[in-house]
Amino acid sequence: MERQIVECVPNFSEGRDKKVIKQITDVIEAVDGVRLLDVDPGEATNRTVVTFVGSPEAVAEAAFRAVEKAGEVIDMRQHHGAHPRIGATDVLPIVPVSGITLEECAEIARKLAKRIADELAIPCYCYEEAAFKPERRNLAVCRKGEYEAIAERITDPAEAPDFGARPMDERIARTGCTVVGARDFLIAVNFNLNTTSTRRANAVAFDVREKGRPEREGNPITGKIKLDAEGRKIMRPGTLKATKAIGWYIEEYGIAQVSMNITNIGVTPLHKAFDEVCRCAALRGLRVTGTEIVGLVPERTLLDAGRHYLRLQHRSTGIPKEDIIKIAVKSLGLDDLRPFEPQEKVIEYLLDAENCSEKRLTAMPVKGFADETARESPAPGGGSVSAYMGALGAALGTMVANLSAHKAGWDDRWEDFSNVADKGMRLQEALLHLVDEDTDAFNGIMNALSMPKGSDEEKRLRAEALEAATLTAARVPLETMRRACEVFEICREMAANGNPASASDAGVGALAARSAVLGAGLNVKINAAGLADKEQAAELVAEANRLVAEAIKAEAEVLDIVNEKIK
Repeated sequence: MERQIVECVPNFSEGRDKKVIKQITDVIEAVDGVRLLDVDPGEATNRTVVTFVGSPEAVAEAAFRAVEKAGEVIDMRQHHGAHPRIGATDVLPIVPVSGITLEECAEIARKLAKRIADELAIPCYCYEEAAFKPERRNLAVCRKGEYEAIAERITDPAEAPDFGARPMDERIARTGCTVVGARDFLIAVNFNLNTTSTRRANAVAFDVREKGRPEREGNPITGKIKLDAEGRKIMRPGTLKATKAIGWYIEEYGIAQVSMNITNIGVTPLHKAFDEVCRCAALRGLRVTGTEIVGLVPERTLLDAGRHYLRLQHRSTGIPKEDIIKIAVKSLGLDDLRPFEPQEKVIEYLLDAENCSEKRLTAMPVKGFADETARESPAPGGGSVSAYMGALGAALGTMVANLSAHKAGWDDRWEDFSNVADKGMRLQEALLHLVDEDTDAFNGIMNALSMPKGSDEEKRLRAEALEAATLTAARVPLETMRRACEVFEICREMAANGNPASASDAGVGALAARSAVLGAGLNVKINAAGLADKEQAAELVAEANRLVAEAIKAEAEVLDIVNEKIK
């Protein structure tokens, strides 16, 4: 399963005292599984924006501790600044990065808001996707009247917080309220233009941004701005939803840029914004020479872009992620102003770098993996090797699909082969994940066996931990079997309809998948034998036997096709 990562971007009502800010960020960094990405204090606003990422559970815990610490070190009765605010922790959005939906983030935000109110006695409003009331999707509605209006609003049924409403007291006077919510990932990006004209860059920005530009009478540039009955400007919307943009000149680069915030990448992905800015710039005699991403992006942003441009080229998208991202970098011109390093700009890769102290099998070279398996330690063993064989089987089927998609004379079939390759890459990634997961499961058994067993309570806890770890050690290779069985479909399709010159490769893929299924099946059985729950053990073994029979039959079918092709 894809790893779940969320981002949290709390705003704290202190931007001048670095010692106070550090006390807050220290408690965030103390939570395992969280990485602090950015701390941005503002003296005039007297406000600090902090960004951190991690697993949903770790981020929720770090956010709670940060709110707790902010409530201790910030006194809202003494706070003054240029930015609207309602509390020591003013706003607290949870943002999906990977493996998790916006709706799931909204649920995390609601639970966090309730916990903050219950355990810290800080009233909370819920906004954007987490809002309980439609009007509270708007942050300004939740923060209406700011801190100074809390005493009046907090006991009004229509205005009271969603959690923790009570008459104004000393605690609320100190901490204020907090607005907790969920929103989509915001991307800040600049599109480089082959001009030095801010005016022309602005014209393109107004063409595309959601707000658009004022309607004018007569001449669209110099004509009088049209007003509605209330005296407000009548706006002509731009072409890109969920975007804000302006043009400016950057002296450092000697060029003008369209500077844009994409507030919902589900509505307007980065590549869609780039293509539209290119189109509108061209209509004005300009050219977009490249793109500058400000801050960090989720991996999916670049993968979606790379796949988009591969499809435009009628090329298979079922290729390794690294190759897709190279296409995205070149297509968007991300290396126009300076070298673009995905390891420094993609959130998931930064987290991987943070956790690289734990050596993963899949990060080893081929020889290193073989040597590690050969050593006298019992892990990695047959389960990890079985998963790796399954991954190699998926890789071979995918290779045949990609060769077929690129075969001369088969141009009209590229998309069919691309779809097969996409499935193959998903299976390869899933099986590679199981390589490490199998070793982790074995280590779980070893950890349970090392638990103390002196008292009756210690024996009970040890037995429970051992049963749970053994069950996991049986379920992981069972998942390897299921995934490896899916490889046959790809190999069968490619043996029958793929590039004839590569039919033997599809056959080897099927052989590898069969070995993966049978090998993982042995691991299921040996671990199931150690379970105290014999009924569950029997179910696991029965499922393993079914998958073995399925694999033997599927392998024979693929080899029959292959042998017919290579006569």
